[in-house]
Amino acid sequence: MDAEKFYGEMPIIETERLILRSLREEDAEDLFDYASEAKVSRFMPWEAHRTIEDSKEFIAFVLNAYKQKNKLTWAIELKTDEKMIGTIDFVKWLPKHSRAEIAYTLSHRYWGKGFTAEAVKALLEFGFTEMQLNKIEAPIVPDNFQSQRVLEKAGMKFEGVARQHFRIKGQLVDLAQYSILKEEF
Repeated sequence: MDAEKFYGEMPIIETERLILRSLREEDAEDLFDYASEAKVSRFMPWEAHRTIEDSKEFIAFVLNAYKQKNKLTWAIELKTDEKMIGTIDFVKWLPKHSRAEIAYTLSHRYWGKGFTAEAVKALLEFGFTEMQLNKIEAPIVPDNFQSQRVLEKAGMKFEGVARQHFRIKGQLVDLAQYSILKEEF
């Protein structure tokens, strides 16, 4: 497995309504538009962005990580208006074990329209076909019912709960573990 080929120059993944692509500096306003909403960051380890500078810093962090070849983060762009409406990434990739962990964030203005499930399915397909993964996992806060539905729509199965497994905004929280195997996709 040549992990190097996936880092740096992010592959573009296209779906019916979305383009998954590298983040760009000019995405800062779109990012701030949704990352500044408390309801979007509610189940995330990061705080809502307070200023556009917070969004610019996050993008600079991702762009630098692309250069360091250690980040697989895609912007979720809506084809109809070329607007970035979220991000999706493999936050943890273990090539030796053919396993990765997926995470995503979407603007609340686009919730309930199937965009997240569409992006997740596209990334699952990419992971299984291009990255030769055998298992893709998605840990979520058990109270995040919207995310639970997204993962189930994508074919992922509930595995169990890791108790007090992750710190979010200073609090240790349980994480519900979802996963899908290549043979199940």
